[in-house]
Amino acid sequence: MKSNNSEKWLDKSEYPFESKFIDLKNGRMHYIDEGAGEIVLFVHGTPTWSFLYRNYIKELSKTNRCIAIDNLGFGLSENQIRFDGTPQSHSNNLIEFIEKMGLHDINLVVHDFGGPIGLSAAMTHHNRISKIIMFNTWLWETKSNKDVVKIDKVINSFIGKFMYMKLNFSAKVLLKKGFYNNELLTKKLHSQYIGPFLESSSRNSTYNLAKSLLGSSDWYEKQWQNLDKVSEKKWLILWGTKDSFLTTEYLKKWRTKLPNARVVELESGHFLQEEEFDKTLAEINLFLNN
Repeated sequence: MKSNNSEKWLDKSEYPFESKFIDLKNGRMHYIDEGAGEIVLFVHGTPTWSFLYRNYIKELSKTNRCIAIDNLGFGLSENQIRFDGTPQSHSNNLIEFIEKMGLHDINLVVHDFGGPIGLSAAMTHHNRISKIIMFNTWLWETKSNKDVVKIDKVINSFIGKFMYMKLNFSAKVLLKKGFYNNELLTKKLHSQYIGPFLESSSRNSTYNLAKSLLGSSDWYEKQWQNLDKVSEKKWLILWGTKDSFLTTEYLKKWRTKLPNARVVELESGHFLQEEEFDKTLAEINLFLNN
């Protein structure tokens, strides 16, 4: 069993939290658990990990219990994953985590693939969910999206696999493309996202999710149709309008589905957590305390 928790790349000054681990059916999951009070549970996407939420945790843990997981195969969790690595399997891992940790009255925070992963878990345990905070994500079928179909053909080709498994394409290239203001992605910061995937054998997690963008299309749609289980919760949507992956067309669909959600649009790329931390933190504080 191999995890990344002893790697030299980790900047503990930026990520000064106590590492905790829990054994799940599919592997050993790393998480952090800081502060006391109402629970805020952070769920990341790809190719990120709980590091993405570090600054929120530093502030919110003063008044809340902040829990952030690393999905199996990401961050400091076991990276030699022994399961298919689909979002539905990651969601089952999260469900198991919530149950084993005995979590209730959860304020759920999701982003990117963490949207399908976290929201599916929220629907399973809707009675344990209080509020939902959502950064750029989606939760509906993708097979009718021509761009996704084109991307999927590349991903499932020899070249696509080579790019992900040998060149670390997700962490080195796609993450950079997700920034609207590239100056904010310094070399030092970027190293914290590249670090978990330094070895080719640790990149199956990003490759499996890439294949699942189209491969799990029917599952996404099933979750979308079941969203009414949590649609009456209080929602905060924080959306980067300069996201080249998930455009404002995605936001329009969320607005239609969740007409009572508070929506805040910011001139940011895919990673608002890095580009618009101060503004999003202020919105989250207002939302949690209202």
